[in-house]
Amino acid sequence: MTDQECIFCRILNGEIPSKKILEEADGVAILDVNPQAPFHALVLSRRHVGDMATLLKVDGGERVAGKLMRMAVNVARDAGLSPDGYRVVINTGNNGGQTVAHLHVHVLGGRQMVWPPG
Repeated sequence: MTDQECIFCRILNGEIPSKKILEEADGVAILDVNPQAPFHALVLSRRHVGDMATLLKVDGGERVAGKLMRMAVNVARDAGLSPDGYRVVINTGNNGGQTVAHLHVHVLGGRQMVWPPG
């Protein structure tokens, strides 16, 4: 898949509208169009990498991973999820449930999460 074919790259480039809730140098947080919880946001890496495993192999990847995690915490805080808790998920690969080959972090909350999740 090329960057031009990637739906998240197209969202980041403004070609596809989205409800942005946080923007930073390394990522953008948007509301998920198919929410799996009362609150469901995605933190998208501005850098087109397929998944977390790939990101950690590139120069500066650990720094970007940390910034995306901080963004996820800020998104949850700004949504008022911190008092009751929330879930942060990074799916990697087909068996991990990843459906878009562009690194993204799910932030879910507003209801009791179950375990195991899958």
